[in-house]
Order: sequence, then structure tokens, then C-alpha cells
Amino acid sequence: MPPQDNQSPDVKNIVLAVVLSTMVLLGWTVVADRFFPTEAPTPVVSTAAPAGDPAVAALPGAAPAIAGPGAILGRDAALAASPRVAIDTPRLKGSINLIGARFDDLVLPNYRQTKDKTSPPVRLFSPSRTADAQFAQFGWVGTVAPPATAVWTADRTTLTPATPVSLRWTSPQGLIFLQKISVDADFMFTVEQSIANPGAVPVALQPFGLVSRRGEPAAAEANVHVGPIAMLDGTLKDTCFFLAFNCTDLTYKKLLDDGPQKYNFKSGWVGLTEKYWLAASVPDQKSSIAATFTQAAGQYQADWLAGAVTVPAGGRNASTAKLFAGAKEVDLIDRYTEAGIPRLDKSVSWGWFEIIAKPIFYLLDFLFKFTGNFGVAIIGLTLIVRAIMFPIANKQYESMAKMRLIGPRMKAIQEKYGDDKLRAQQEIMAIYKTEKVNPLAGCLPIVLQIPIFYALYKTLLISIEMRHQPFVLWLTDLSAPDPLTPLNLFGLIVWQPPALIALGVLPILLGVTMWLQQKLSPAQMDPVQQQVFALMPWLFMFFMAPFAAGLQLYWTINNLVSIGQQLYMNRKYPAPATPPSAAVIDVKPNPPRAAPKPAGPKPGAPKPTAGRRRK
Repeated sequence: MPPQDNQSPDVKNIVLAVVLSTMVLLGWTVVADRFFPTEAPTPVVSTAAPAGDPAVAALPGAAPAIAGPGAILGRDAALAASPRVAIDTPRLKGSINLIGARFDDLVLPNYRQTKDKTSPPVRLFSPSRTADAQFAQFGWVGTVAPPATAVWTADRTTLTPATPVSLRWTSPQGLIFLQKISVDADFMFTVEQSIANPGAVPVALQPFGLVSRRGEPAAAEANVHVGPIAMLDGTLKDTCFFLAFNCTDLTYKKLLDDGPQKYNFKSGWVGLTEKYWLAASVPDQKSSIAATFTQAAGQYQADWLAGAVTVPAGGRNASTAKLFAGAKEVDLIDRYTEAGIPRLDKSVSWGWFEIIAKPIFYLLDFLFKFTGNFGVAIIGLTLIVRAIMFPIANKQYESMAKMRLIGPRMKAIQEKYGDDKLRAQQEIMAIYKTEKVNPLAGCLPIVLQIPIFYALYKTLLISIEMRHQPFVLWLTDLSAPDPLTPLNLFGLIVWQPPALIALGVLPILLGVTMWLQQKLSPAQMDPVQQQVFALMPWLFMFFMAPFAAGLQLYWTINNLVSIGQQLYMNRKYPAPATPPSAAVIDVKPNPPRAAPKPAGPKPGAPKPTAGRRRK
């Protein structure tokens, strides 16, 4: 880059822009979580009795509403208070409550609450009157619909992928309501609802489905949506992050501030989501649907209500709904999307970098399955990315090596011309042209690396496949920050420092490798730039400390590869041992301007005569 005056606003603006852009990219999550935390949920001291409890009223034209408080019960007491059908699949355990036909007891045995393999499994659903209540339900709305207290009869005691369960309830008018529930080997329930009307009078009813939960889950990281979510006619409704396309805001805060949110749609689903888990209710896609998101007394509900159907005398009506309740595994979610669940893949919060993040995820997931170690997979991903970018990076390092060669000549030019900055820039540009050096060549690899780095950040942040995955030694969870820090004597002191200053081993290595890269690169000619860039490795070390260890590992390995390439190029293009002095540098000064000649008569003009007398 051409030399600039130490006080040049252009240099300062460029450096400031680079620093601020880097801080926004890497530090926003830390700053947002640390200084702009989301408002903590209001503690719930009493629960609203959701659909299926005696306090719930089935309102005409609406799904069962939340109404009235109820006492909080222990989970064991709540489970023992009603007859149940067991759920037993390779990936789901729990039961269905026969009072109200509710899915209110569901755990994921393949996922643990912590990285300790002896910790309890993740619980997704819990009965309505427990402290962590969450459940799903299907049914009908109408004067002859099953009431909230209806006790359904099951044809078997256990639901498995091979043995569906049929629930039956007969109304006082003789209508027969059936729910045939089946489940696959993963996380999808299918509910075939039917009504048989043996009477002499037609009846009108509306099918509904809902997902309800007590309170808000723990606040998630920035750029991760937690709360109500829906895909309605191709439009995603969740938290709209920066540059999110085809998205509409729908959050817990919006329900608290603006009240119920209502939508009409023909294709889609509604639900409640967390970082890794999703409960989504999918209506029959044959008719228009009304979706409603509400909250009351700390209870949140997402429900859908289909159009009215008339069951003629002696006739029958049937519809099919689905419930996804489980982990947001990318491959599985994609398969369900391909199988007909409209854009269920959007439940994973990829954000506006999805076009890059998903391919990075697929490659990383392949490497993980191939190597069996997530850390090795990240190293493999780093090497593959570097191999793809090798020609571009090689040009970068070649340009940097040539900059080292011409650096002494540029320094001599600055000394020679002193305050004549314009002339110095002209001479330096001439050197660039002669030596075929592009001072901006090093920017392209950095620009290309930014989306890849952000895509990996999103993959580590939101994909459950990376949750609690170990590498080696103390790195037992690469989706969490490096836990080993000198601030607690590498674990000898039982104290966890704040995330912003908890420098683990990997962040320290990252800072050191960045510093080594700078030492191998040509120094900036401007003193202001030199000072800023000298601080960058140590600033990045602190910025990266709260991020996932997998991300720190990627950047450290990337730095080591860069150092190797730089060493090779520095040997190929060694710098001169002695810088040339300004006195002997091969630069031609501007020729001095000739002194102006005195004005005189033109050639051929008569010479003036002095003292001519008049005649």
C-alpha cells in the first residue's frame, strides 16, 4: 500500500474500518450476551391449566384456550394421576396421557443433559401441572367434541414403531371419535383422526392441534432463535436476524408486548423451538388453517385450527396430522422435509449464511463419520479448505514475499523525499509496476475465509451433531469454550473465570500463531498501522476465548498452515541483507527547472539607439 502521512485520515479510516468489522464479526455474540442480555423470563408462581385440564374451555372458532391457574405437582405425582399408554422406541421414551389424549411425557434417551454420560436424559415433554410443563395435543372443537376431561380407551398398552395405538372415545350422542397414533423409529408421530356419526343428525366440528409450554427456556446465544416458530405458506416466522430473507418476527417478547398473533395459511406447521429441540404440530395440508400464538400467566401456546367439517348422518370424516418432537438433526429434518413436511429444515437457525453453512456442515459431518473424532474432522476440514484455496493463498504469500523484498527500497524512498508524499507515492507505485507486486493481493484470501469461518461458527453453534463431542485430553466438548485456563491454574483451583477473560489453551495458541504470522509478514510502513496490527493477535485472543473450542481449533490449525506457506515463500524470496540507503537508491530525481531568460528584442528587430535627436 502506498505510504501515507502518519496523520492521514484515509489510513486511520481504513484501519478503523478493518478493526470495527472484525469486532462486529467475531465479538458481537460476546458483547450481546455480556452487555445486552435478553430480559429474564418472569418467574411463574402458578400455572395455567392447559387444554385437557378441567379449567380449559373449548371456544367456538378457536383451539382450546389457556385459562385459570392450577397447583404445581411433582412429575411422579402428575404421571401417576392419570391412565397412560407407554411410548417405547429406540429414540423416544415416555407415555401418552389418556385424559385428554395428550403427549405430555417424553424423553430423548440418546441425549444427555450434560456431557457426563451418567446425567439424566433430555426431557422434552412434561405433564401440564409440573414446573417444566410442555406437551402437545390433537382433537376437535365443537359442541359434541370430546371434553377436556374425556378419558380415552386404548387398544394396547405400549406404542412402538411396529405397534400403533388406537384411542377411542364415544360421546353421549353416540359419535365415535378415534385417534390412531403411530410413531417412526425417530421423532415423528402420525395421528389419524376420524369421526363416525351413527346418528340421524349431521354434526360440525373443527380439528385442532397445539403445543404448549410453561415459561421461557434459558436464553440462547445470539443468532439462535428460541421460542414460537412457524412455517406458513413458505414464510418462516421466528426471530429475523440481520439480512434474514422471507422471514417475519415471532418471539416470546412479541407475545408479551403485542398479545396473540394470528395467521391464516394453507401449507405449513406451528410449534415451539429451542436451540437443539423442536416440538412442531403439522396439520392436514388439505384445507385452510388458522394459526394462533398466545400467552397467559407464563404459559405459551402455538396452535392451529382447521376449517369446519360436517359429518353427515351415518357418515364418517377423517384427517391426518403429525407431530415432530425431538432433536433437530440436520439429515433427519431434511428427510422429513423431502417426505412432505413443508420446509421443516428451516427450523434449524442457519440464518442468512445457510447457502454456505449447510455445505460446510455436510462436509464436516462426513469427516466426523469417517474419522470418528470431531476434532480430527475439524482439522480435516481446515486442510481441505486450505487445499482448495492454495492457488489464491500462494499468490497472496508470493505478493507478501515480494513486498518484503521491496520494503527496504520503499523505506529509502520515504527517507529520500521526506515531506514530498506525492512524489514518494509515485515512485513506490512505479516499483509496484516494475516488480509486478499487488499490495492488495493479501486481501482476497481473507475475504474468502470470512464466510467459511462464519459458516463453521454457525455449524458449531446450532447443529446438535456437534453437541458434547470430544477431541483429545481436556477438550471434552468442542461446542463449548476451552475450559483449561491459566487463570485457575489449569483447573487446579476450583473457580471458573468470566467467559470474556477465561483464556483457554487454544485461544492462547491462536494468539501466538497470529503473532508469528505477523512476524513473518512484511511490516506496515505507517506507524499507526504498525501499532494497530501489533495489538490484533492479542485482541483476537480475548475475542475468541468465549467461542466454541472447535472454532478456536480451526483457526489455530489455519494459522499453522499459513505459517508453513509463509516460511516457504520467505525462503523462495529472501529479503536483502542490507537495506539500500536513500543516497544510493536507484530513483531518478526530477530535473531542476531552467531559470527564465531575460526578456529581449526579437531576432531581426532593429536595435534601439540611445539619445536620438529630433529633427
